[in-house]
Amino acid sequence: MKFPSSLFLGLGLALASTTPLPAQTADAKLETFFKTYLEETFQLRPMDATSLGDHRFDHLLDDISPKARAGWLAHAKRTLETLPKTVPYDQLSRNSQIDFEILRDDLTRSIWLTENTHPFEEDPRTYGGYISDSVYTLLAQSTLPKETNIKNAIARMAHIPGIVKVARETLQSIPQSILDTAILQNRGAISFYEEEVFTLAGETPQLAALQSAAKPVVAALKEYQTFLEKELRAKATDHWRMGKEKFSRKLELELDTGRSADEVLADAEAEFARVQRDMYVIARQLWSHYFPKTPLPPDDDQGRHDAIASIIREVSHEHGKPENLITDTRATVDRIKAFIKDHDILRLPEPDRCQILEMPEFRRGNSVAYLESALPLDPSGPSTYAVSPPPSDWKPERVQTFLEEYNKHMLQVLTIHEAYPGHYVQLEYSNRCPSRIRLILGSGTFKEGWAVYTEQMMIDQGYGAGDLALRLNQLKFYLRAVTNSILDHKMHCTAMTDDEALHLLTHGAFQSEGEAKLKIIRSKQSTAQLSTYFAGRMAFYRLRQQIQRELGEKFDLGRYHEAVIDHGSVPVKYLPELVRTRLANPR
Repeated sequence: MKFPSSLFLGLGLALASTTPLPAQTADAKLETFFKTYLEETFQLRPMDATSLGDHRFDHLLDDISPKARAGWLAHAKRTLETLPKTVPYDQLSRNSQIDFEILRDDLTRSIWLTENTHPFEEDPRTYGGYISDSVYTLLAQSTLPKETNIKNAIARMAHIPGIVKVARETLQSIPQSILDTAILQNRGAISFYEEEVFTLAGETPQLAALQSAAKPVVAALKEYQTFLEKELRAKATDHWRMGKEKFSRKLELELDTGRSADEVLADAEAEFARVQRDMYVIARQLWSHYFPKTPLPPDDDQGRHDAIASIIREVSHEHGKPENLITDTRATVDRIKAFIKDHDILRLPEPDRCQILEMPEFRRGNSVAYLESALPLDPSGPSTYAVSPPPSDWKPERVQTFLEEYNKHMLQVLTIHEAYPGHYVQLEYSNRCPSRIRLILGSGTFKEGWAVYTEQMMIDQGYGAGDLALRLNQLKFYLRAVTNSILDHKMHCTAMTDDEALHLLTHGAFQSEGEAKLKIIRSKQSTAQLSTYFAGRMAFYRLRQQIQRELGEKFDLGRYHEAVIDHGSVPVKYLPELVRTRLANPR
């Protein structure tokens, strides 16, 4: 799932001067406060406006100079201080109290991140969004007329050399693992402005102007590439661990589940062992089908691992052809949607705005699929479930490994996660939420947790008609989320080595070596995000058990699911209260 980057990085506003009308209720005061905050934020951060679907500032780019960023932090602190003085919390309705807390906590998180992490100084990838996503989003997602989008792209491209200049002046010593990725991404950005931007624009009388605008961007990016590869590489470090104290605080702020970092790790380690046991039960049942004349390995640690790995290897051979991937995906979507309707998993959004498309060539290679949702402030636009055939320049053996990893069983699990009833369905529901605070400040833990929850839920309800190979792939996919959380914690809070991490991923989680090495790189380059999938899923799983036990025979699964996703993408700690309140009313 692709989301806009964390919004409002300390972009508080001087809102104390906004005088609410005397007749305004406390709820209305909060709405006015946030509306003003959002308006001023968009003026300061045009990229945030674009990523959310407000296209008034599409021709501009953010001022990311150190002076401007210092101003963001000062404004954030002022806003956090002004909020309780302007909006009387104890006079708010309970729903608005939750919105108040979401805004307050988002400001608190942004301030902490600004003061304790330094992406503009230590992570060249921070500039990538300004360099390439700023223009790509206009040409690929905006619902404005094509001529307007190209005009805005040309205007925005004029600001990119200035972004590059700030990057060269600001970046200091960079962890080698982050720098390596930034170098590759900037090569992709050069290619984007040399080729792909014109493909996206298509036939247009503005082509000459677009070509003229791209030339100085390419020149600036090529100079920047030399800077990255020589000057920054010479100063690269191997210091990437965040450390336990900072990691724990960041994780608690980012996940916002009400559980500590140590509790999340303990949950993950317990779940890791359980999922492996379940995989062995499935592998043992499938053994005679795939190895009819071979004895089941001994029932010890090594034997159980060998049995699981052998069955996974055999099942992975059951895949389609690269040229049929889109057709196969569409057929999978049709089956899944029919099952959801027939079994009343929930009511699917109408109209269905999800387009199933082949992933653009220049975005391939990192994943087989992603969901690019309609923008929250432009919700009538389409969502895209993009599926990627292997890149055309891959060698046959790499293509084969890719197809085996994302075989016909795993493709169904991916479609459940990314589209139905996962990300696409949940975000369509979320975009109906009347609260602008929830619409804008959505929880990534909620979004990822819901998508992971739906994978097992669908199969538990009978999708796949008891296909054990499908169940095994679902468990393998879920084990990846569990292991991500363990890796996230141990890479930043302990002295876990790359070899230890590789063993955990390949031996413990049955991942391919290539996939595992990429995950290790990712764990060094980020903190907390890898834990959102598992922590969110556990919150949904626990809530389901509680509510179902409370309601007994009155529990209705479809009604329950709609009650869960009917409140926007709120921090999961609010779900028990919100869901119980919603279930007290008719469906």
